[in-house]
Formats: sequence, structure tokens, C-alpha cells
Amino acid sequence: MTRLIVAAGGGGDAVAAAMLDAAVHGGENPAVVLTYAWDRLLIDPVPGPRGPANFTGLRPLTRSVRTVPADATPIAPAGSTLPRLAAELPQTFALTDPHHGAEGIVRQLEELVQRLEPESVDLLDVGGDILARGDEPTLRSPLADALTLAACCELNYPVRLLVAGPGLDGELPADALRDRLGSVALTLTAEHVTPVSSVLEWHPSEATAMLAATARGVRGRCEVRDAGLPVPLTDDGPVVHEADLDEALNRNQLARAILATENLHQVEQYSREICGFSEIDYERNKASRLGSRPAQKSDPEAVLHQLDDFEADARSRGITHTTFRRLAEAFGLSGNQRQDLRALLLSSRPGQYEAPLWRIAYGA
Repeated sequence: MTRLIVAAGGGGDAVAAAMLDAAVHGGENPAVVLTYAWDRLLIDPVPGPRGPANFTGLRPLTRSVRTVPADATPIAPAGSTLPRLAAELPQTFALTDPHHGAEGIVRQLEELVQRLEPESVDLLDVGGDILARGDEPTLRSPLADALTLAACCELNYPVRLLVAGPGLDGELPADALRDRLGSVALTLTAEHVTPVSSVLEWHPSEATAMLAATARGVRGRCEVRDAGLPVPLTDDGPVVHEADLDEALNRNQLARAILATENLHQVEQYSREICGFSEIDYERNKASRLGSRPAQKSDPEAVLHQLDDFEADARSRGITHTTFRRLAEAFGLSGNQRQDLRALLLSSRPGQYEAPLWRIAYGA
């Protein structure tokens, strides 16, 4: 028997799922992780989630579920971190296909349960926005979480809902989540991060990077995303809580509305009506802006000057850390230049790297 972990969001939750699996079970019989192929535009320039038609080399696991092996390839111009995750981690990564709505994901889950006969099914969300109502002004990405929540609630099989790092996704503050969380399932430590350390060196997920950093003892305020949101890095960061699945569904207006949806267009429309937006619309608009903007040349000396200016501003806001994604976007660099930026900063100022975050210089 194996375990099935459903990653509520994109690739970042999949990395966290691998971390959790290793933390609880060591290297014994790695889990199957069902996850979206949905990466930031820095990695995948095509808005929204990828489906099976966007890859070559996928392997059938059930009639409706494909696994993503290391030799799978996203079809250009799409991109995906899943093949590299499959190459570096022992878990099996299966593709959540949201294009047939919640009913399609329920079908995938049913087939997986029948095929795997898992000893457990966990639904994992980093940050806790899966516990949202849908009308919170700070909510940014409710669609993916609501879809997986709705599908898991329709599955005729016990599902445990886990929330890692309350507040670390920069959406719902940890204080707003306290009365929605149950008992502590696990507190992650630096030892638990070790199995995914190599992945954290390149993966773009900011929430999972902060989850790992807090597990390693990093504390402060981390600035993330293109909007520069400040996220507290506290003792709550490395904690994994259980939460009540049925209560989450009853609270989540979008998840309840999309239970019977049969395609992604319906899900998006409900998101616009209930939450006031669809995160895929946001990605479409952002992709259009990025596509019309010429890429900045990455001159090392100029970049280091930009870093000095950025850090001076960050210090004035009480920021102690940031992510390489935030720096790349603040400097107007493309996704292809993000790793070059990271290499430049680590070679120039290695003392400021608190893996996998960048520490703002505050002087002696």
C-alpha cells in the first residue's frame, strides 16, 4: 500500500508534499502526489494550469490520470517544473487535470483510490487560503484550492486536510486562520527540509521557500511577489495543522458553488462572481504586459546597484528577507534570468544567503 497526497495548489504544494512525506515516513515507500502543473509566469509563460495535452512523455496510471516522469516534456511555449521534480525526488507525481471541472477531478481521485488502495489520503495546502470564505480582500489565488477542496469532499474515502505554514502564502494572515485550524500534526525542522534541499535551490515557489526557511530557524519579515507583500516569518511558519474538511467546504463559498462543474470555464466564472476575479485572468493580463515589455539586459554591476537600492527601500519598510522571484521581478528580469541573478548574488555576497531566501543587508 502507498499514500496519496493531493497538493491543493501548484508545484510549490507538491514540493511541500514531498517534504511532508519524507518527514513522516522517511524514505520508505514514497507517496503518489497528485498535483497541478501550474507554475508562475517566470517559469511557464502560458497562463493557467497545464493539462495532459500540454506534455509529451506522460505515462498512464489510470484511465484519467497520467504521471509526469523525468523524461516528460512540456510542449512549447508552455513550461513546467514537474519533470525536474520527478527527476530529483522519489515521489511519483501525477497530474491534476482541472479542465473538466470538479467532477473531472473527483473522477481522477476515484480512479486513484481504486488503483492504489492507499493507506491514507491527505489534502495539503501551504499557507491556508484553502480555509478562506472567498470574500477576503487579501485573497489572491482561490481557484485551485477550491477545486481540489470540492473534489476531495465529494470523494467517498477519508481525506485528511493539512495546512502547512499558516499565512506563508501572503493571502490570509495567520491570526485570521487560528480559529479555523485544528490540532498540530507536525512541526517541520531543518532535518525535514534536507530531502528537498536541492529542489529549493531552483524551484520558484515562495510559500514553500518560506516554509523551509522557517523550519531552518529563519525569522523576520519576507517580501514576496511582484506586489512586494510582507510575510511574517514566525514560530508558526514550520507548523503543519490538521483542519476539518467539511467545515472548510461549508466556509468556502467558491468550493461549494463549483461542486458540479464540468469544465474550467465554469469554475472561472464562479470565481469571478463569488471572489470578484479569476487568478487566471490576472495571469492573462500579466502575461500580456510581460510580452509587450522588452527584456532587461542583465549587467552584473547594474544589478548590484539595483540590489543596493532595493535593500535600502526594504530596510525602511522593516523587511529582513526576500525571494529571488521578488528580486527578479523588481529588477525587470525574465524567468530565464532568475537563476543567473541568483548565481550572481550568491557569488558576490554569499553571506546574505539564508537558504532558500535572500537576507537584506543591515550593516555590521
